[in-house]
Amino acid sequence: MEHPSAAVLHRRAIVIDAVAPLLWDKQYLSWYREGGVTAVAPTITTNENAWQTLKALGGWHAHLREHPELLLVRGTADIQRARDENRLGLILHFQGADPLEDDVDLVDAYRALGVGVIQLCYNVRNRLGDGSLEASDAGLSRFGRAVVERCNAAGVVVDCSHTGERTSLEAIQVSRAPVIVSHANARAVHDSRRNISDRLIRAIAECGGVVGAVAYPGFVSADPRPTLDQLLAHIEHLVQVAGIEHVSLGLDYFPGQHPFTDDAQALAVYRHFVDSGQWDAGTYPPPPYYYPEGLTTPREIPNLTAGLLGRGYSAAAVEKILGGNLLRVYRAVWGD
Repeated sequence: MEHPSAAVLHRRAIVIDAVAPLLWDKQYLSWYREGGVTAVAPTITTNENAWQTLKALGGWHAHLREHPELLLVRGTADIQRARDENRLGLILHFQGADPLEDDVDLVDAYRALGVGVIQLCYNVRNRLGDGSLEASDAGLSRFGRAVVERCNAAGVVVDCSHTGERTSLEAIQVSRAPVIVSHANARAVHDSRRNISDRLIRAIAECGGVVGAVAYPGFVSADPRPTLDQLLAHIEHLVQVAGIEHVSLGLDYFPGQHPFTDDAQALAVYRHFVDSGQWDAGTYPPPPYYYPEGLTTPREIPNLTAGLLGRGYSAAAVEKILGGNLLRVYRAVWGD
């Protein structure tokens, strides 16, 4: 059977980007639509408290009401509907569990508001466990166990991106549902503390989850301007370790990158994150940030489809990586 062209395959596939801090600025929602994305997960919060998070969620619900080309994803049927109706599905996502404060019941409250994915940590220690930048790697707390169990009960996906390895492995042990790492690359390909070990990649696969390849340049390579081939090398390693069923996309476009900000603004954002302790200079290189050539903005995501086909992946395999694998995990957790 003849391969479809990359453009044809991209149009027919369900394409899901599992993390999008760029969408703190909602004007870029249209760029994901232009890039053929079916559903995207805007980062609602990282280290904000419950009140700040509720305000942000209220803003998103108002925006959804005013923009019929968008669709709140509460279940996998909404992702299919978004594609069928040529709309963009929004999967509400927390990068870090600070919005839970110390109350596990807030998991259910946020789920009722449409939050489908909660990441346990954002680099540093919180009430649930250790982030990926903590030297202690102390593991999941009792509250963290309770949160994982409540996420299972409420139908919220547990995300171990930015989370320490021991905390992640213990979360996988506790969880009765697949766990994901929405955005991380392979440490064996590029040795960054924010990338993950083969041990964790295998554990995610064994629980039925997925690892999402990330395009943030500092996690792709040591080159200030990484190539698409360098990102594809991470995807190939993930496939080799986890299997084709357990690889997805979490491209992590964000407002501090080229071309969305100038160098002075990018440096100010960088200094804020480093000075606050959320980033460290050894893991997060200073700006400017140029995403892989040919994948510099969400508009260029079809080039990733072409790149995967060029590496010899079958059309079926490419569709799994683009969104099919995440769709399976969402269905398993959300229960529809």
